[in-house]
Amino acid sequence: MKRRAALAAGAIVVAGVLTGCAFGSGGGSSAGGSSEGPVTITFQSLAYQDSTVAATKDIVDAWNADNPDIQVKLTQGSWDNVHDQLVTQFQGGTAPDVIHDESSDILGFANQGYLADLSPYLSDDVKKSVSDDVWSTVTTDDKKIIAAPTLLQTYVVFANTDAFAAAGVDVPSGKELTWDNLATAAKGLTADGKYGVGWGLKQPTAAVMNTALGFDGTFFTGSGDTAKITVGADELEVPNRIHAMAYDDGSMDPVTLTQSGSDVLPGFLGGKYAMYIGGNYLAQQITESAPEGFNWTVLPALAGSAGTVQAANPQTMSVAAESKHVEQSAKFINYFMGASNQAKLGEGDWLIPSSSEARAELAKATAGQTGWKEMLATGENLAGAPFQKTTNYPQWKDQYATPGLQQYFANSITSEELATQLTDGWASIGG
Repeated sequence: MKRRAALAAGAIVVAGVLTGCAFGSGGGSSAGGSSEGPVTITFQSLAYQDSTVAATKDIVDAWNADNPDIQVKLTQGSWDNVHDQLVTQFQGGTAPDVIHDESSDILGFANQGYLADLSPYLSDDVKKSVSDDVWSTVTTDDKKIIAAPTLLQTYVVFANTDAFAAAGVDVPSGKELTWDNLATAAKGLTADGKYGVGWGLKQPTAAVMNTALGFDGTFFTGSGDTAKITVGADELEVPNRIHAMAYDDGSMDPVTLTQSGSDVLPGFLGGKYAMYIGGNYLAQQITESAPEGFNWTVLPALAGSAGTVQAANPQTMSVAAESKHVEQSAKFINYFMGASNQAKLGEGDWLIPSSSEARAELAKATAGQTGWKEMLATGENLAGAPFQKTTNYPQWKDQYATPGLQQYFANSITSEELATQLTDGWASIGG
């Protein structure tokens, strides 16, 4: 999830080339033991923050100590190439038993039959601890559960509280921050060559698609190959508000719209932007990189006319269908989904556990720490988005949505031209 949305969403098209590929012999999935004795299952983890790598190892070590008949071998993967790696592993029959990924990357694999249905194996406690909306992101149309959802990212507004004080602007509080109030605060904070807000939108589609739900901007209806697109006022609300802040009132630095989130972060830490919008995981970088004496917080959840809803795209734990130990792998996933385990992982990555019990435990563990209360609150109103169920979304995103939004945010096309480009682009790829 932390490699950011372009890789996160760009999955299904490549998986589509796997059509017709037969499963291999499962050479990488059957290591150790027989079905009647001790078995070894492989778990490919994508954790990369030092604290999360350590927490993952602790979870595996604790499981192995308590389960001598089902031993877990931990291997390391990377968010940067996980999709291509899985393509190769599935084709070669060497996929790990337990697969760490995220919901927007696994639908294509599931459609090709590479992921086991976990419905019979997940415990009632695990199923009850996660909302139906989040479960919908890992459930196929034929009701197969292809993964257990673990950690979630949301888009939040980070604030330099000293900059607010210097400008005489109150730091927003309460349960939500409306886009109108965001714009008002940004204008009040813009002066002397400094901007109210910076937002790294070099790859803008994921941010727009996720936050558009706050205005009922769904973009798509239906699913699979038959999904239809609508780009109306609701879908254009977020792009139009970003454009207005950048070009109408000058409260958002338009240069940041061409940069990545990590490119914009130094400007926030250096006082160029009083507010900084990005994925909640960026809080880890802020805590590590902020200069001494830098005072910051996370503002309440962004809210549109439909409230604070954003799209849920959880990290996931799946089992390879070719695994000889599906049931044992699912037992480990049930353990991995335990509230204490998920709370530790969420704290290490500054991400939100999908489990309500884990969120409560994490809230208790981080009480009083900057930003956690507000970030955890953003996980209470996440929903499955229609684009997550559309087969051709990755192609449309790469070929039409991303360049179209980039052009609009560069002020080179109009809102109407953007809508036409998005709609015609979907039609051109068979949508």
